[in-house]
Amino acid sequence: MQKIKKFLLFILPLMMAASCGTPVNIPYFQDIQEGSVDSIAVSKTIRIRPGDKISIIVNSQNPKIAMMFNLSYATRYVGAVNDDVINSQSTGIQGYSVSEDGCIDFPCLGRIEVAEKTREEISDYIKQRLMDEGLVQDPVVTVEYLNLKVSVLGEVARPGRVNIDRDEYTILDALSAVGDLTIYGRRENVKVVRAENGVRNTYVVDLCSAQDLFSSPVYYLQQNDMIYVEPNDVRARQSTVNGNNVRSTSFWISLASLLTSVTSTLFLIFR
Repeated sequence: MQKIKKFLLFILPLMMAASCGTPVNIPYFQDIQEGSVDSIAVSKTIRIRPGDKISIIVNSQNPKIAMMFNLSYATRYVGAVNDDVINSQSTGIQGYSVSEDGCIDFPCLGRIEVAEKTREEISDYIKQRLMDEGLVQDPVVTVEYLNLKVSVLGEVARPGRVNIDRDEYTILDALSAVGDLTIYGRRENVKVVRAENGVRNTYVVDLCSAQDLFSSPVYYLQQNDMIYVEPNDVRARQSTVNGNNVRSTSFWISLASLLTSVTSTLFLIFR
């Protein structure tokens, strides 16, 4: 009886250790203290690239003049008598696709180079051109993104592509848009892949450290960035091979190690 008790006292901790996963870092910003101040990376306003699509809307006190510069389209209903009668819900603004040489064709102004310019710079340039050439006296030019996205993959609630809807779009904005990381995501090893100057660079971000996150060069995202959240060891052990119920190799190695320990213990106790 005494030997059995010794055996149970030895085997139970082993079984608990085998059933439990490797500890993981779960909370964000673990290094934040009350009153602490962390520096933030220099903001990188998004600049337009070839292949991007933007909308440019010109407004004025004279709507008929402004309409000349807006690529509007409308869906006409069957039976409509007058083309001027357009349901407001059926109208929209088409976008300008940026060519390989970084230009767009704008009504009346012709070919305009927009690559490497911010939304504000494009807006100011078109506004000034319209006034200088006497086309619109009081233009208000609004530039919006249409197809700028980032991809979020891995251990997040809803992997997919996320629209960039404003300047200074952060990695936290993107992760929030996909429902945050799952409990199995490695918060201390989030990878961001970015194409820069003809090459792809990979950055690693530690969400558990506010200092590391806020000072990272990828805290502010750019269009076409790819975020990948690795699974932790617990998720890796839960994965299956070829879609069946057989667990991964690491599981069987751990199980074999446990059985070896149990066998050795039984031999020592009952010999």
